[in-house]
Amino acid sequence: MLDIDDFIVDLLVQQGLVDDEQLKEAKERASSEESSTLDALYNLKFISEQDVMQLLGAEYGMDTYDFDHASAKVPTEVITLVPRDVAFRYKTVPVSFANGILRVAIADPTDIETIDSIRYLLKMEVEPVISTKRQIEQALGSYYGSMEGDASSILEDMTEATTDLTVGATQDVTMDAKDNKENGEDSAPIIRFVSLLILEAFRTRASDIHLEPLEKRFRLRYRIDGVLNQQKDPPKYLQNQIISRLKLMAGMDLSEHRIPQDGRIRITALGRDLDLRVSDIPANFGESIVMRILDKSGVMLGISELGFFEDDQQTIERIINIPDGIFLVTGPTGSGKTTSLYSFLHALNQPTRKIITAEDPVEYELSGINQVQINTEVNLTFAAALRSMLRQAPNVIMVGEIRDSETGEIAINAALTGHLVFSTLHTNDAPSAIPRLIDMGIKPFLVASSVRAIMAQRLLRRACKFCSEKHVPTELEAEKLGLSKEEVENSTFVQGTGCSECNKGYKGRLGIYEIFILDASIEGLIYQMADASVIRRRAMEIGMRTLRQDGMRKAAAGLSTLAEVIRITVNDEA
Repeated sequence: MLDIDDFIVDLLVQQGLVDDEQLKEAKERASSEESSTLDALYNLKFISEQDVMQLLGAEYGMDTYDFDHASAKVPTEVITLVPRDVAFRYKTVPVSFANGILRVAIADPTDIETIDSIRYLLKMEVEPVISTKRQIEQALGSYYGSMEGDASSILEDMTEATTDLTVGATQDVTMDAKDNKENGEDSAPIIRFVSLLILEAFRTRASDIHLEPLEKRFRLRYRIDGVLNQQKDPPKYLQNQIISRLKLMAGMDLSEHRIPQDGRIRITALGRDLDLRVSDIPANFGESIVMRILDKSGVMLGISELGFFEDDQQTIERIINIPDGIFLVTGPTGSGKTTSLYSFLHALNQPTRKIITAEDPVEYELSGINQVQINTEVNLTFAAALRSMLRQAPNVIMVGEIRDSETGEIAINAALTGHLVFSTLHTNDAPSAIPRLIDMGIKPFLVASSVRAIMAQRLLRRACKFCSEKHVPTELEAEKLGLSKEEVENSTFVQGTGCSECNKGYKGRLGIYEIFILDASIEGLIYQMADASVIRRRAMEIGMRTLRQDGMRKAAAGLSTLAEVIRITVNDEA
């Protein structure tokens, strides 16, 4: 690729600002002084920096900025918009900010990648203006501090965001000059870019990172508190390099682009151990990558931190301390079932108990608990793992999911022989789990005699405590939720307005729960193979609180909003 100095020299000759004799003399001087031809033209006074700036400005239709003749220094508030590491990394200096547009000085108007990268990192609109390399280097020293003798600290600044992020995969090595030579000169920026992308997701409390190649853009979205949020798109031309970097980190086959692949990245971010579960699938315009961020500290919650009110917490503590039987947790993907189960196991994890789990995959490693990774390739299914686990004489068993009758029957037999069994099912509410087990082929009398309790759950976004204001329910909200005037008057409903601490009025999540404890009357309905609706009605008669009712309690206490309760429990008829 033609160096910018050589390109400027060619342009000067084409425009007649430098003749052949001057060019010849400049090249001879450049050779003797070991400098560039452009610097020699400056030293010989054949051209001035102003000539070059005006020439480039006219050629590319861009404004110029002369630091030597600027009427005033760049304001400090403008300088602080571009961090020192970004300014030195991209050899750029901000000169003004107005109407939401940041103008930055660059020496190379052909370097579109630099402007795209700055836009992405700063998350604002950036407009380049042309200056010279000498002026920019002097301005960097003036506004950000001298670079002389400070190369190591500048490198630290450039990677400041990634010092808090350590990649633990064996194929990841520390970036150094050797890596740059072996992997190409663009490898180091891509490494930093990907690390920043992951770190930013963690800082914003995202649970998933979605990188989706579209026809004309490379879309980036973070799932924050269960809702996808559009982020500034990475440059489209970096798509393949970013995907390759992530596949390398996840231990995937870089040469395979036709079939889906799964991988895992282990990192330490801001002192926290994280696992990223990476899924890669081929799509129309490239490979789509989704990374699930698994934060170990997020599952080390106590039961009290899951969002239970005191009465429900006492019920749960009573259930998980029964000596035997099955406790099922139901809900769709992403409803917090794993977090709840791990919290229950964490509460039960004592030296006097042996706990074994069978999971696909093992999302979090729990100290003191034996965890078995399901591997269907070697015929280690849930059923096979469960059979072997029973020979280990456990007190408590957790099966990641009951997927078929074989697994269900073994789990039930384990419960009937004195084990406490935790597992999950994918049903919309708690009572529906009973017909689901029977539909799998499990005999009703086994279900009735083994299942002790079922809990359905969802996750509500928490109302931001910094910007929440009192909210009077609208007529539509009152109608959908069946609110009476007395309920409205006696409740503290809130609505977030949005602030710097939250995401559009919400920050964090809490659970809403439907706890269904089976009694003799329910067992009778199971023997009769009653419909889910009949079992649900009876469950409510004996005291089961529905998801919507629990959500209403939490909205009335100011923990969430009515709009969020309606959104999450739209299928709840109660």
